[in-house]
Amino acid sequence: MQLRRGDVLDGAMAILDEFGLADLTMRRLATSLGVQPGALYWHFPNKQTLLGAVVDKILEDLDTPVDAETWQDAYSELAHRLRSALLAHRDGAELVSATFASRMTSSKVREHFVHAGEESGLSREHAQLAAYALLYYVLGHTVDEQSRAQMEEMGALTRAPISPDSPEVIGGGSDEDLLDGDPTVRFQFGLDLFIDGIRTRLNSTTHSTRTESALRHP
Repeated sequence: MQLRRGDVLDGAMAILDEFGLADLTMRRLATSLGVQPGALYWHFPNKQTLLGAVVDKILEDLDTPVDAETWQDAYSELAHRLRSALLAHRDGAELVSATFASRMTSSKVREHFVHAGEESGLSREHAQLAAYALLYYVLGHTVDEQSRAQMEEMGALTRAPISPDSPEVIGGGSDEDLLDGDPTVRFQFGLDLFIDGIRTRLNSTTHSTRTESALRHP
């Protein structure tokens, strides 16, 4: 049966979800599909373009219109949708972060954040800077969240000695505080701070403009 591009993508997603990003190699993917590695290169010239396509698939739901009616709600909806998309796949945040850095994705998620910023009243330049800040807040938070979840699964969230020769750690053993509470609560708090910061900047700019106008036209 002829190997299709969609088959390659589905196979890559399956390996990512079951084994993680480190095990997503072209050789392993070819083996799982029952083909020679060279067959993959008919569809993807290299691994980077394959990973970019995987990220596009992970983020495809981010291109649907937002339901929010205000810029605040638009920022919040987009941020939560992005986090959910990343959490839906093992190492999703790590993969998306690396792919954004290499500019190998065609996802428009950053542009959607820019649009929300412009709707708030930010200048185009500041809306772009705000989009970067929020995008990498979501990515960074979710990378940490997924790493902690995997460490907890392996029983590695402990304060025990890192080797038999290390001095004993007082109070060693598994510690719940290493999880830092509910990640959704932490995520929402940071998101609220971001939105509050945008609102404060807008209010400050409006106040400054009115003050300057009053001084010029007493």
